[in-house]
Amino acid sequence: MAAAVAAATVQRPEAETAEEASNPQWPLPPEHRPSVPATRAGDGEEAPVRPLCKPRGICSRAYFLVLMVFVHLYLGNVLALLLFVHYSNGDESTDSRAQRHEQSPPSVPALGPLARLEGIKVGYERKVQLVAGRDHFIRTLSLKPLLFEIPGFLSDEECRLIIHLAQMKGLQRSQILPTEEYEEAMSTMQLSQMDLFQLLDQNHDGRLQLREVLAQTRLGYGRWMTPENIQEMYSAIKADPDGDGVLSLQEFSSMDLRDFHKYMRSQKAESSELVRNSHHTWLHQGEGAHPVMRAVRQRVLRLTRLSPEIVELSEPLQVVRYGEGGHYHAHVDSGPVYPETICSHTKLVANESVPFETSCRYMTVLFYLNNVTGGGETVFPVADNRTYDEMSLIQDDVDLRDTRRHCDKGNLRVKPQQGTAVFWYNYLPDGQGWVGEVDDYSLHGGCLVTRGTKWIANNWINVDPSRARQALFQQEMARLAREGGADSQPEWALDRAYSDARVEL
Repeated sequence: MAAAVAAATVQRPEAETAEEASNPQWPLPPEHRPSVPATRAGDGEEAPVRPLCKPRGICSRAYFLVLMVFVHLYLGNVLALLLFVHYSNGDESTDSRAQRHEQSPPSVPALGPLARLEGIKVGYERKVQLVAGRDHFIRTLSLKPLLFEIPGFLSDEECRLIIHLAQMKGLQRSQILPTEEYEEAMSTMQLSQMDLFQLLDQNHDGRLQLREVLAQTRLGYGRWMTPENIQEMYSAIKADPDGDGVLSLQEFSSMDLRDFHKYMRSQKAESSELVRNSHHTWLHQGEGAHPVMRAVRQRVLRLTRLSPEIVELSEPLQVVRYGEGGHYHAHVDSGPVYPETICSHTKLVANESVPFETSCRYMTVLFYLNNVTGGGETVFPVADNRTYDEMSLIQDDVDLRDTRRHCDKGNLRVKPQQGTAVFWYNYLPDGQGWVGEVDDYSLHGGCLVTRGTKWIANNWINVDPSRARQALFQQEMARLAREGGADSQPEWALDRAYSDARVEL
């Protein structure tokens, strides 16, 4: 879909710019207002970094290490490239900076507590002023995860301009895992076949059921694995002689895992079989960006009530296009942080050597940029469930994480409506004003687009679960900005060239 370059420029009044620079006000609403419909189905010194997930299911450390083999090369690589490529070419190399930190540890100021909006109850509404002369209404959609929606967060003109800028920048296919790098990463893992069997055997009955294998192999080679796929693979590599879909320890031990990798490489997955079927690009929101891009970031700053240092140093705006047939199977936006992992955004200043990196996204702010003709809802499969059990997501022929086939069975679905924003917290609080465990209930996905095209944008707010590491990162970025002067603006911000772009209103 090509946006027309036409007569009117999207402008923001100077009063709005000034208003957005001030602190947000959060008065209680005098009355409830209508909102976008959502459908439901059923009801100091820094301590060492600790695991953020309970030792079970998808968040157990042992399984997480296996999972990271599949995804660590994707998570955060784009962010690291965008945020640090400029700085990595500066006068001092990363190694020399690391050496300096080792010789004389910097005095890092302690960071204050992270702001967090209270949900009160599902359906609760409050009024907030994010731009001058206009009220917005925030409605609580769920408490687990803590999820909200704001109708009219963006104007129709702003939505069209963001789409236009994304098209001018150019979109690329969203990719989960490059095959060659996957092979290289697999070679770094020192897991015996028995270790792997024990990781997969979650109920410890000495047998691998289909749902146990499904829960932990679906990201291999970027292909979404279904029960039919698993059984086809068993047949091809002769792993299941009796054809019952269950692998005993003896059957698993007799497998040659190289046959599995060879089989997966030989499968040319269609777009519909990928974990994610979409195209995306990144738009710069820092100094020098298009005024509307700056306005959106300032509005997010007022909405989240987080410090400008945290918001401004977070990821650029990701713009995503889902064509007809597009989808994104259910996932969480943030990974747990173990001693074997580090946050992508603080990696280069942390002076730590770890095998894996992960995205540490405290909050997700998602914008719907157009109305979708058919499908395309955002589904939260286990929102406000009384309990969470990762294995219960897969029952018989129903996989709640499969957004192509079973979106209608998710607990909460939000219909795309142009200009509406939804936002949620990906971590629970730690009780001390900082990041706690990953919120399992933040599992979400993009339902199949059955007709038309879906455009969304994501603002992810990055916070390291280590307070000291986040403070060091902010201090180092501030130093680089001071020393770099005008040259400190990253050269990858191509969209700054479109600061005067026009769009048909």
